[in-house]
Amino acid sequence: MYIPAHFAENRPDQLQRVIREHPLGTLVTHTDDGLDADHLPFEFDPSVGEHGQLIAHVARANPVWQRCPTGTPVMVIFRGAESYISPNWYPSKHETHRLVPTWNYEVVHAHGVLTIRDDERFVRRVVALLTRKHEAAEPKPWKMGDSSPEFINGMLQNIVGIEIAITSLVGKSKLSQNREARDLAGAADALQARGATELAELMRPAK
Repeated sequence: MYIPAHFAENRPDQLQRVIREHPLGTLVTHTDDGLDADHLPFEFDPSVGEHGQLIAHVARANPVWQRCPTGTPVMVIFRGAESYISPNWYPSKHETHRLVPTWNYEVVHAHGVLTIRDDERFVRRVVALLTRKHEAAEPKPWKMGDSSPEFINGMLQNIVGIEIAITSLVGKSKLSQNREARDLAGAADALQARGATELAELMRPAK
């Protein structure tokens, strides 16, 4: 990933925030058949190892867990807030007419080593963690106990767990940091007006 110095994101808390707030990661693998990518919701545990750990599950029918055995190097891409940026949103454009469109975004590349966890206890834990987290805002959160044990056991038999020990986190936050303050404010205001609140707030200077 090309990262100009002014867009480099090296703060661990911000790298971890992107992973937590945008947990649908793209698992990139390289096998004898070439490059492949799987899109999976991950659970992130920053307390494991130097850089943290990712866990998820895949369908047993998905060949990734057989093509990529334990010990395989992998990368998971987490995309944060993103949006098109029009030069018309920059006040200086109307004076110089020397600006062009761009795209602002946050992204984190988590490099690590894969471990296959084909055991019922592990996948049950993964499902419980994911559902507990993502059902939390529901008036009556779904839990595995809502279904019969036979049904849940059958579903768990059809998935395989994966665990990734993260070896490095590489981040990029392209948030118009290279623009003057009035242009940065103009773009943030335009995004806010269009409902892109998350990106707009990330672009505003910390108070």
